[in-house]
Amino acid sequence: MGGLLAWEVIGVLHTEGECAEWTFPAEPGAVRTARALVRTQLGTWGLDGLSDITALLVSELVTNSLRHATGPIGVRLTRPADVPDALLVEVSDPLPDPPRERAADADDESGRGLQLVAGSSRRWGTRPGDSGKTVWFELVVPG
Repeated sequence: MGGLLAWEVIGVLHTEGECAEWTFPAEPGAVRTARALVRTQLGTWGLDGLSDITALLVSELVTNSLRHATGPIGVRLTRPADVPDALLVEVSDPLPDPPRERAADADDESGRGLQLVAGSSRRWGTRPGDSGKTVWFELVVPG
């Protein structure tokens, strides 16, 4: 059987100290794998209380990447040394266009991902990359 399996991580770029980063193939299994790795890493850092919301928001952003972009999807978790009460989460893909928030109707089955990110995080945004973009959000680490 050739090619990557849907659940296979392309690579673990960094998991030491206060940063963890993974790259996934643009395949449906990436959402489940990203969610599991985020939960595991947060448990390692003793941040189990942020596990559910972080996994949910990462799922939403990775799903958006799968819908609108092709190519690898990056997920990065950082505990910034200069902001000790923050968890920074970034999801990157090769599509340069920034995501657009839209108002979803009550019976719409999609369109709420960015609303969830905006409503659940301390702050969020997007930035262009060398090849694509990164959508990021910051959560407050309970103290």
